[in-house]
Amino acid sequence: EVQLVESGGGSVQAGGSLTLSCVASGPTHRSCLAWFRQAPGKEREGVAAIDSDSVTRTRYAESVKGRFTITKDNALNTLTLQMNSLKPEDSAMYYCAAKSGFCWLPSLSGSEYAYWGPGTQVTVSS
Repeated sequence: EVQLVESGGGSVQAGGSLTLSCVASGPTHRSCLAWFRQAPGKEREGVAAIDSDSVTRTRYAESVKGRFTITKDNALNTLTLQMNSLKPEDSAMYYCAAKSGFCWLPSLSGSEYAYWGPGTQVTVSS
């Protein structure tokens, strides 16, 4: 069983930066981990994903490439999302998620993830 808890959300002006963290309890050292987001009235969107066993294997949504960076500290069992050059359209509830079992491919499909955190709110004002 894996439990995930996000932190680091808040309010920021457009162009600013925020760093989200997700502390995991339980075995995630060989799992796929990812960040998702959901804005009111919109579908959940995969933002970034990473292979814990090979942290250079990452995947990003086109909308955040070049602005967001996902990293994993296996010693601390912590997932991080560094968000730069934030835009109002980045405003959403952000969720950390983990797959069950071995990470074959870090994907951005929410249906493939078994464990979810409660979320942290990010608001970007123009």
